[in-house]
Amino acid sequence: MRVVFMGTPDFAVPTLQMLIDEGHTLCAVVTQPDKPKGRGKKEAMPPIKELALRYNLPVLQPQRIRGDEAFFTHIQSLNPDIIVVVAFGQILPESILTIPKYGCINIHGSLLPKYRGAAPIQWSIINGEDLTGVTIMYMDKGMDTGDMLLKKEIPITKEDTYETLHGKMKEVGAKALLEAMPLIVAGGDSREKQEEAESTYAPMIQKSLGEMDWSKPATTLDCLIRGLNPWPVCYTTYKGEVMKVWKAKVLLDTSNEKPGTLLKVDKEGLQVQTGVGSLLIEELQMPNKKRMPVSEYIKGNTLLVGEVLGTYE
Repeated sequence: MRVVFMGTPDFAVPTLQMLIDEGHTLCAVVTQPDKPKGRGKKEAMPPIKELALRYNLPVLQPQRIRGDEAFFTHIQSLNPDIIVVVAFGQILPESILTIPKYGCINIHGSLLPKYRGAAPIQWSIINGEDLTGVTIMYMDKGMDTGDMLLKKEIPITKEDTYETLHGKMKEVGAKALLEAMPLIVAGGDSREKQEEAESTYAPMIQKSLGEMDWSKPATTLDCLIRGLNPWPVCYTTYKGEVMKVWKAKVLLDTSNEKPGTLLKVDKEGLQVQTGVGSLLIEELQMPNKKRMPVSEYIKGNTLLVGEVLGTYE
């Protein structure tokens, strides 16, 4: 098929690679503009652009698709059979959606209609779900409201972080689209409308979401830590200094101490009282220091039992 591919981050890379490997004609690869990255603020290409250039594919990087008549005319002139969209980063106007013969197809990182929106992977972990997946869907003018074509389920383990689940889902997404291709060519006879009553929303993640409220149950905090790893990372404070919490596990042990109280400090980690149960912080990061296991940090630093995390001086 003649394909226009739209995607930006590494989540989209396996899908573009699959389309290349399957011998489809990539008329254009559309991605976000290069952006400054790192301390030196050097211009960096999106992962999708790097892959496209390795195969000498034509790359388009419009600042803003909506209202760009030249972009619309160019895509129309390519006469694509299908437009595949994976984590592109811009909302497609209806004028673009109507161009391809087989429609615009999106790989969404949830089992729709649950977790529509920008951050479905993170919110599925934060909310303590046991199951997620990817949905191959037809795009329409709404936010992830189009008809569904195919779903693939993925279990969420108690060890999964956003990073690990993201890694699983990007591979499953590519395989799901490959499986869905014959269904798309057949005209989407098996497409299914979403039940609006069952829909939930997964808004963009804000850094402020990472502040830990120790009055919440340990299980809730554990899900938050895993859902925000590796970005923006959960945090609390110790004697007024920000402590990033990278890894923890739930303990059944509890006490009558105030939530946030350090109950124990040893090479196993920092045991902290929560609203229900306690949490063992196993990996942390203090200001101007690297991320490290608690067992390493306490070799040269003191954390006092009885101190209350999350208080500001």
